[in-house]
Amino acid sequence: MMDVPDDDPLLFGPGWGGQDDEEEGELEGEDAVGLGRGHGYNDACGLWRAIGWLYTTPWASAALIGIVILLPCALFAYMFLYCPPLDIDLSYSAFEVHSHFSAERFDALTIAVKTQLGSWDRRRRDLDNNESAALRELLLQKLLRQGALNRTDNERKASMQSPTGPLEGHHQKRAVVDKRTFGEVSHPLEKHNTKVKENSTLTRKARFAPNYYMQSQALWRIELVFVAQGEGEPNIFTPERLETIHRVERLLMQQPQFHQFCWKPLEVLRDLPLGPSYCSPPSSLLSYLYPSEKGGKIYYDGMGPDLADIQGSLSLAITHPQFYWYVDESLSPEHLSSSLLRSEIHFGAPLPSYFSLQDRANEQRARFKNFVVQYSDILAKQSTSQVKVLYGGTELFDNEVRHTFNNDMMLAVISGVCITVLVYVLTSFSVFLTFFGLASIGVSCLMALYLYHVVFGVRYLGILNGVAAFVIIGIGVDDVFVFINTFRQAAHLLHPQQRMIYTIKTAGRATFLTSFTTAAAYAANTFSQIPAVHDFGLFMALIVSCCWLWVSALMPASLCIWTQCVEPHRFTWSNCWRLFAELSASHSPLSDEDDDVALLSVEMEPGPYDMDSDTAILSLSVEIAASPPGQQHTGVVSRNLQWALKHFVAEPVVEQQKTVLGVFLLVLLLSAGCCGLLRPATHAPQLFRQDTNLQSLLALRSNLSGQGISCPMCSGVFMEKPHPLNTHASSSAPWFSTDQQPVGITTSSAPRSLSKPTASQTGSLLTVYISKLELGASTTLYRFSLNASVPSPWKECSSEHGEVSSFQAYNLPNGNYTTRLSVCVSSAYHPYPSWMITTGSCDPRHGWIRDFVFYEAPFLQLHSRRLYFAQRRLRPHPSRVCVNLPGCNISAGPESSTQGSFYAPLPNEPSSPAKVNPSKTLGFNPCTGGACGRPAVRPLVDTGAMVFVVFGILGINRTEPRDNHVIGDLGSIILDPEFDIFQEMGHLCKICKAISANKQLVKPGGAQCLPSGNKLSSILPLLHSECHSLPEPNLLPGQLSHGAVGMHGGKVRWLSMAFESTTYKGKSSFQTYSDFLQWENFIQEQLASLPRSSALQKGFQTCEHWKQIFMEIIGVESALWSLLLSLAICVAAVSVFTAHPLLLLPVLVTILGVVCLVVAVMYWLGWEMGAVEAISLSILVGSSVDYCLHLVEGYLLAAESLPADCTLEPLMKRQWRTVEAVNHVGVAIVSSAVTTVISTIPLFFCVIVPFAKFGQIVAINTAVSIFFTLTVTVAMLACMAPASFSRPPGAVVKASLAVTAAAVLVAVLCWGAGQLGTLAWQTIST
Repeated sequence: MMDVPDDDPLLFGPGWGGQDDEEEGELEGEDAVGLGRGHGYNDACGLWRAIGWLYTTPWASAALIGIVILLPCALFAYMFLYCPPLDIDLSYSAFEVHSHFSAERFDALTIAVKTQLGSWDRRRRDLDNNESAALRELLLQKLLRQGALNRTDNERKASMQSPTGPLEGHHQKRAVVDKRTFGEVSHPLEKHNTKVKENSTLTRKARFAPNYYMQSQALWRIELVFVAQGEGEPNIFTPERLETIHRVERLLMQQPQFHQFCWKPLEVLRDLPLGPSYCSPPSSLLSYLYPSEKGGKIYYDGMGPDLADIQGSLSLAITHPQFYWYVDESLSPEHLSSSLLRSEIHFGAPLPSYFSLQDRANEQRARFKNFVVQYSDILAKQSTSQVKVLYGGTELFDNEVRHTFNNDMMLAVISGVCITVLVYVLTSFSVFLTFFGLASIGVSCLMALYLYHVVFGVRYLGILNGVAAFVIIGIGVDDVFVFINTFRQAAHLLHPQQRMIYTIKTAGRATFLTSFTTAAAYAANTFSQIPAVHDFGLFMALIVSCCWLWVSALMPASLCIWTQCVEPHRFTWSNCWRLFAELSASHSPLSDEDDDVALLSVEMEPGPYDMDSDTAILSLSVEIAASPPGQQHTGVVSRNLQWALKHFVAEPVVEQQKTVLGVFLLVLLLSAGCCGLLRPATHAPQLFRQDTNLQSLLALRSNLSGQGISCPMCSGVFMEKPHPLNTHASSSAPWFSTDQQPVGITTSSAPRSLSKPTASQTGSLLTVYISKLELGASTTLYRFSLNASVPSPWKECSSEHGEVSSFQAYNLPNGNYTTRLSVCVSSAYHPYPSWMITTGSCDPRHGWIRDFVFYEAPFLQLHSRRLYFAQRRLRPHPSRVCVNLPGCNISAGPESSTQGSFYAPLPNEPSSPAKVNPSKTLGFNPCTGGACGRPAVRPLVDTGAMVFVVFGILGINRTEPRDNHVIGDLGSIILDPEFDIFQEMGHLCKICKAISANKQLVKPGGAQCLPSGNKLSSILPLLHSECHSLPEPNLLPGQLSHGAVGMHGGKVRWLSMAFESTTYKGKSSFQTYSDFLQWENFIQEQLASLPRSSALQKGFQTCEHWKQIFMEIIGVESALWSLLLSLAICVAAVSVFTAHPLLLLPVLVTILGVVCLVVAVMYWLGWEMGAVEAISLSILVGSSVDYCLHLVEGYLLAAESLPADCTLEPLMKRQWRTVEAVNHVGVAIVSSAVTTVISTIPLFFCVIVPFAKFGQIVAINTAVSIFFTLTVTVAMLACMAPASFSRPPGAVVKASLAVTAAAVLVAVLCWGAGQLGTLAWQTIST
């Protein structure tokens, strides 16, 4: 520890003079200028002498730079080569709070299910139904022991063929479902099943047998959701939209190598049109709407070329409950309209050259992933003006998330380039200082990564950690600017070591306090229970701390080499630097010969500021001593900015301090009022931009069935057998219902507008070919011809910008194709002719003559598409045809004969010959005469939150060390040894009935009290009378019950009942919390009604959705607590640093104003308080304190520049010191604020919403903070700061003791309050 002289008024040692030494300093001439009136270099202690020598010897500084840069690089290389890889966790699960009771409950159930059944995924549970069979045998044995069922009765019931047996009658209607779903081992009680059911069972068991065919198991899938958009009714079942969906599905199946990965179930072998590959078509309703025809039979595979009767096809599909899986919840049998249509494309395993699923499973998965990711780019281009195509699936969704994350991270490169240019300008065009300033930030990030991964043992980087790439640039550049600015303003200290020691002390102290408060603000997030937020706070705190250390070590060494080696040889640089001669003179801004501005300078005006000339501070307007030619203008950027801040900011604010404080008070009150109006979030957290495929899929999950439900065998391929075509009515019947007609077409105006052409209609198809010629950037000609050849220099139109290369039309009126359009050509516009399309006649006055005519339909027709045309108003008046309205915006003005739309027959596929006659399936109606039957009842498909009521599990054991993250072992379950299912059977059945009867909490048919299979509900009534008439779930055929039991050692150890709740998963967490309370209170009431001896009283309810809502609620609460904690840390640090309450008050008032105004801006922007906003707010205190703290530091430094015989009044002295503070630190803090804002601007364009909002909040906070610092803080310092206070060591020690005492007192009070609260609760309870 260094020695501090007794007469030194400062805590930090030499470099600053006391009042006793000022007179001696004045006699030393040039050495006494400005801040040079202090202890000389000879007064420095040994440690500072060594530091001064190190940073003033070029070779030593160069060696230090090499060590400081190579050390993080070496450690990072060691981490990369020899440590476990650092995972990048972009999952939503990283935000789950595993220490919360809601997570512990659900994790306990998850572990129990995985332990018992091998997987939480219900699709794997149907491979083995042994547990259900074992439970059935256990119940039968219990009945035998009770005498309720003897062997004779068993044999008699096993031989009975009557469906009215007591064990069979209840399940007669579900026999097909049970057998087709589970493929269970036959039991004597089930031998009455029909041959059809046995064949179905054998068929499905074959796919799970050891010797199955290649690609016969559906292992992977692509999820597609087609959403209706555009004008008119949002009904997906329109010909135009269905044609788009059909084209997309066909396009995906036509991709190369599709047959090597497609799913090939045995059932498709009967579908002859699918040969020879026999790949399963998409699981889609289009299997009914686009049937195939071959050999006089109809195959419902969706591969047909023409659209069948929509109403009839849907009427056939809705007879199966699987139909409802494809549509939204608004569809009903009376109103066959849906805003979306769901589809899946399944891929099978094992792949060719592999023997089974387990044969090199990872290699098979990698091959499929490499194949399927190519669909992302294809599907991203398929949306039209009528249909939005959304795509997902595990591999595609994960790939797009990573692709989005990588693209957003690339914006950090743009941020880095902008910051580099700005730092280069603000360092007065010094490449050397710019490079090493940014290099110090870069290597500090490597060091922080090493500490984060190796020292602290965190194994992953979360999605929030990506923000560090943007934020650290602005934070690090702040420290760089302070070091450069301090070194520049210490040029009057002629001794190099004295100048360097002063720079390190002054800049190091100022940057330490700001970096400490910023790091503390981030570190406050480490107390969050959310793993992703905890690790984000740790990572950012490490980066900020390392950044300060490395900048403090590198910048002095860089400044040493710059001043002694680089700057003296400036005239030998290349001529390109001379281009900046007017802006950056050859005399360096860091040169020792800089005479422009001393550290603390003010323009001396006549009046109360007059002082003796030999003790005055150098003024900005003082006449500079003569310098060599060409060296008069040094550091012009910093100097001009310094001059502007002094004359346009500091002095006006000091003069109008009362006005500024009055306006601030009004703004503070208004902001505080708006803060109270900020509402909690009313919707689920948004992770991606609203218009992206990812966010659209996430938003639709609230309306679609659960992720665990897949329907690979729900399409017409599996539901319908091939039907002879002649068994159905003629396809000429009306096929489109009134409510399905497009908007604008009424039944009175076009009652048969979409019917098939009749035999009496005439006219043949012709093709109009379109080519284009680009004459310039703004002019493109379009040529219309009936000839397919394209003469040079014309080129065929592409479909990239909505253009059409050709379309079909009729040469004569044909049915509803009666609208006559003329193609006119004119040679009046040289050198190329011009064509136009019009519904009128060609105008010969302008040289237009008719080329040919064609006929189209004015409204939607079967197998047609809508095209738009428009003519440009400017010469040479070209016409354009495009597929959507935004593309045809080349014409202005109202509708005219040269602008409009028409419906053209859909073009034939290029590979097929021209078809004039439609296929046999066009308009095919399978339900003529009502032959399709009654619509099926809508089943439950997990659109609501699934709540589980669990018995027999006490909790979860997590005694092993873990990092509270989803990566790793979740622990083991703790079972209840007192749980006995036979003793509690009556109570279990009673609870099941009570919960299912609560219509406010449970959907009708949503109770799933028993596991699937083996007709358990027929045995339970024999065990207890309460088990009669248990509620039956309304599930999809093939869908397994969510109810489960856990057996071990021939005993049932736990049981879980499942209930599909009425809770809508699209609500916000704060709104859903009330649903959780209703469930919790109701379950506790039911358990409380049980006898005290019942083990069921230890049961609990859990739900995966509860984990998510508590994640956001806890995130908001912990972020607000982090905000208060960072505020307390900030107050303590600033108290010690300033050592005076009147210097602490301006800082606290500024921080309060910044936080309130930023929150008010969030309210004015229409934001709501969600987890993302709360996390961003938690760092406001740490980032808001930087600039005002630097200003207070400047105010304290200004005290040392006052002469000993200064006779200014306290008010004038405060004002003078305030102006000098801005003059000293203004350039540094403004430069830092500008770089911080610029570094966060690229975040505005991120697709990931947390990135974008974090960047916006940081930018707003930075702008408000620098504005309040230069106004409010300046005004308060000029108004109330201590006039003569200079922070003596005793004051710092006293402030430290006071802060410590206050912290201890608060801790004691909190502990006492907690003890009193516990005692009071115990008293009330007893």
